[in-house]
Amino acid sequence: MANDTSTIKPYKTKDGGKKEQVADMFNNISKTYDMLNRMMTMGIDTIWRKKAIRSLQNLAPQLILDVATGTGDFAIESLRILNPRKIIGVDISSGMLAVAQEKIVKKGLADRLEVQLGDSEKLQFEDNTFDAVTVAFGVRNFENLPQGLADIRRVLKPGGRAVILELSNPTAFPIKQLYHFYFHKLTPAVGKMISKDANAYAYLPESVANFPDGSRFAAITQAVGFSETKVRPQTFGFCTIYECTK
Repeated sequence: MANDTSTIKPYKTKDGGKKEQVADMFNNISKTYDMLNRMMTMGIDTIWRKKAIRSLQNLAPQLILDVATGTGDFAIESLRILNPRKIIGVDISSGMLAVAQEKIVKKGLADRLEVQLGDSEKLQFEDNTFDAVTVAFGVRNFENLPQGLADIRRVLKPGGRAVILELSNPTAFPIKQLYHFYFHKLTPAVGKMISKDANAYAYLPESVANFPDGSRFAAITQAVGFSETKVRPQTFGFCTIYECTK
């Protein structure tokens, strides 16, 4: 499997790089994203999110950056569990951020949670700014994975931690076969029916299949300068939590 995630794009017939296509895709599906996300993971993603966030409790971060924040669910849950002073969420999709902003206003969180449009691989923040950085289901959408991870490390304070939650590829029988059917057959069909964007949910399994998960991902984090990366597979290897220390 290739480490070059830039070649996997949502729309095969459209021009433009992966970054532009991913932004277009999430703009297209932003209104139905939360519902489809729960459905695709059968709700287990909420458990994964809480586990990933709790791995930061011993660090007690006060300023957190949530990269590829999407509709804001991970950042909102981080506020509840970690009670930091502030979280800033960044995403390239204005459609997803509009959904996030609605949640922020509705929940009265505007003084502690701010979302802004931005490139996750070219973060507009000073070096050594954040106590922690989180990414939930976002790094496989990076056009240049090493560059994105290096920039995450750059904005972390020394001793700070990046917690990255990402789908991965089960290898054990029969989980591998069930996973393949669910994500490669069922998910695109249901996604097309609900979101009206078949490409988005065909891209999902393809992007996961080509993502350098597990030890290969840890090797990339080490190559860009993280001092330690813990790899914690979840639910038979459907998902992995990576804890990367600067």
